[in-house]
Amino acid sequence: MNLKNLLVVTATFSTLFVMNGQTKTNYVVPNENLITENIAQIPKELSNDVKKYSESRSATLADINPVTNEIIINTRFGSTSQLHRVSNVMGARTQITFFDEPVSTTSYEPIKGEYLVYAKDIGGNEFSQLFKLDLKTQQSTLLTDGGRSQNGGMYWRKDGKGFYYSSTKRNGGDRDVYYMDPNNPKAEKLILKVKGGGWGIQDISSDGTKLLIGEYVSINESYLWLLDIATGKLTEITDRKVKAVSQSDGTFSNVANEIWFVTDKDNEFERLATMNLNTKKVTYHTTAIAWNIENYSVSNDKKSIVFTSNEAGVNKMYLMNAATKLYTEVKGLPIGLISDPRFTKDNKSIFFNQSTAQTASDIYQLNISSGKVARWTESELGEMQESDMSVPKFIEWKSFDELKISGFYYPASTKFKGKRPVIIMIHGGPEAQSMASFLGGNNFYTNEMGVSLIYPNVRGSSGFGKTYLAKDNGFLREDSVKDIGALLDWIAKQPELDKDKIMIMGGSYGGYMTLATAFHYAEKIKCSVDIVGISNFNTFLKNTEEYRRDLRRAEYGDERDPKMAAFFDKMAPLNNTDKIKKPMFIIQGTNDPRVPVTEAMQMRDKLKAQGNTVWYLEAKDEGHGFKKKANIDYQRLAVIRFMQEYLVK
Repeated sequence: MNLKNLLVVTATFSTLFVMNGQTKTNYVVPNENLITENIAQIPKELSNDVKKYSESRSATLADINPVTNEIIINTRFGSTSQLHRVSNVMGARTQITFFDEPVSTTSYEPIKGEYLVYAKDIGGNEFSQLFKLDLKTQQSTLLTDGGRSQNGGMYWRKDGKGFYYSSTKRNGGDRDVYYMDPNNPKAEKLILKVKGGGWGIQDISSDGTKLLIGEYVSINESYLWLLDIATGKLTEITDRKVKAVSQSDGTFSNVANEIWFVTDKDNEFERLATMNLNTKKVTYHTTAIAWNIENYSVSNDKKSIVFTSNEAGVNKMYLMNAATKLYTEVKGLPIGLISDPRFTKDNKSIFFNQSTAQTASDIYQLNISSGKVARWTESELGEMQESDMSVPKFIEWKSFDELKISGFYYPASTKFKGKRPVIIMIHGGPEAQSMASFLGGNNFYTNEMGVSLIYPNVRGSSGFGKTYLAKDNGFLREDSVKDIGALLDWIAKQPELDKDKIMIMGGSYGGYMTLATAFHYAEKIKCSVDIVGISNFNTFLKNTEEYRRDLRRAEYGDERDPKMAAFFDKMAPLNNTDKIKKPMFIIQGTNDPRVPVTEAMQMRDKLKAQGNTVWYLEAKDEGHGFKKKANIDYQRLAVIRFMQEYLVK
């Protein structure tokens, strides 16, 4: 019988059927946007097995209608997350945008709610453009330049006639402030020129004459400014001579010459505080909560405040009386993560996002007077059941210098016996934080492959105080890698874990950590997966987008300093590939503005030249991580095949 190849294209990816005699093999073929090198064939049966875990979705709050209190949510029903309208509790989700690219920030016109302004980029390049969406005609109109600029951070005038926003359009590096009437976008005005990419609007005064402006230098350092819109005068609110203090999220109070803000000044953690703008006296209001205050929102009448705390990777929500400053915890919420609480315009209720270890993010509404919570959305989890999901355990270990490091451990299903393989999943940032979150598709690893997962919060992670946050800065960078080395030692002492079957996996800064661990602890791991990782900080800082460069120098160090450049060269995974002994999988988006594709390519090429086993996956329509479902699905399948070949054998 002659060989016959039949290519069948499906909605998600293609499958290749090869028939020879009575043998029939069915393999997954990457879609046209994916570049693959050296990836083993993926049986179609595997994609069928994984499908149970890959169809879950989540929903997050986009905005609240100012008149009806119906909401706009962001969720995915096709390839990417789009905007949907929900009019009542557990109401139908009516899709209102239908793009190939995901839609991000969204804001209602604040008076009648007849149209939205939303942001969208192309191919993950993060050059977000603003669009007006007429909710009657469903027509979108481009408002910004459509080029290589970042646009966002909208704050509407109280009369709804226009909004202020930030943009890098002037020179690509400085984030200036503009005013635009979305019904006449060509008449926009440049309100404030700044130097640097870390500037943004935080609030507008009730009379519309002033803007609170934030200046972000690094996770450890930020400042507040007051802009007089008519004169263009920018006045310093916080003292810029005081370094290494975070002062952010400014909001005008209903008390004259007073603002609310969040700061770690004179404290390890971020506290909710008020400042008198005349005397500069600061009063702290959440000192009794020895954790970071992460999100807060002031009601439209300025009488109430809702805020959340981050307590060792779990969120709690509180309500505060703005006049008395007394607050109480909102009781009866499941243990998990809470984000983006917002008051309705009538001040009667609060919408917020919540997820747990066994539920994806959904949107809830708190009735302030009754204290009752109503669920507005219920996102499908595919075929996953509660019994399929791993529940995290909080773990701690000591590093080389006796510093206590913690993380979350998701055990493999108890149906697997004997010592279990482990994946160490390292977060990015570096100032991000792994929390007690929903695993989603990663439950396949724990429930079907018998692999345990550990999400560490190495030094430099947020949520554990500003001293901990700064312990990996500059020349201390490799101390965080040693925290992973200590975790490897901890794993070796656990009777249910297999120290000889450990895979390292991380994205962005976590990708750097993955590469660094691969050469520092080559003999203690079996393989590694680097996703959009930094392979050399010198080349990274040279090639990252201009609006980010100084912000990253504040965290990692300035490569223009010869001593720092020499340190970067010494610690670069790219310059230590001779020590990498185990198989590596490198995953990258072509359009990544943060960690350019060249970081992945140079690492791949050097490993290949040395004869190392290296798999490579690049998506031409993605940026800093994959967002399109077809690409996400293929990436997951490829990682599972990599694990089958090099971790669980």
